[in-house]
Amino acid sequence: MTKTVLITGASSGFGAAAAKRFAAKGYRLVLLARRIDKLETLKISLPDPQRIFTAELDVTESNAVKKCFDSLPHEFSEIDILVNNAGLALGIESADKTDFCDWQTMVDTNITALLRVTRYFLPGMVARNSGHIINIASIAGSWPYPGGNTYGATKAFVQQFTRGLKADLLGTNIRVTEISPGMAETEFSVVRFKQNKDKADKIYKDAKPLTAEDIAEIIEWVTSVPAHVNINSLEVMPVCQAWGPLTVSRSE
Repeated sequence: MTKTVLITGASSGFGAAAAKRFAAKGYRLVLLARRIDKLETLKISLPDPQRIFTAELDVTESNAVKKCFDSLPHEFSEIDILVNNAGLALGIESADKTDFCDWQTMVDTNITALLRVTRYFLPGMVARNSGHIINIASIAGSWPYPGGNTYGATKAFVQQFTRGLKADLLGTNIRVTEISPGMAETEFSVVRFKQNKDKADKIYKDAKPLTAEDIAEIIEWVTSVPAHVNINSLEVMPVCQAWGPLTVSRSE
């Protein structure tokens, strides 16, 4: 049976790289992102574009999400693998200096939109007693750093929500996985620093970070293990990255 994979945030980074790997396996794809031009460019680069459905979608827009999902063509409507990849970080200021709108955008995208997409497709998976939900979190959900305040908190939510889903779905054949990447060179830092590429490039200077393809390989792998095996949580860093020491503020 040909599986159908839905990927949010599919126009670049982990989402686009995962689309390429699943397309190579002959799966049907539903690719969603705000940048339809990039999605269409990706679509024509993949084998058998007729197996690929693309739509311009901002997953933070509740009505648009429902309208998009309600109107999926029949052959793309039953989702076997859901990759909740859409997410972002904005800014790296301390909590007392940050723009509250950035916090709200991260909550809307990393938490609320993930819940909205999952809740739409989960009942169908339960009815079919089949499916796999993959939530992309971050090591920031486990290991805080200065300026990562709300971003890290949203990814901690993703980790715990994934565990909650697994508990709720006990007794079904539905698999649930959370993947937490560390430093990865995609558009992530360009978005975080609001298109300041010089700032973004400094994050990766003299390092060998993960690539989008590295994470896409892991996304595909967790779907390929035997059906009775569930990869609950997977944390991955490049070799050049590790946890920092605990810090102490010392007064004179």
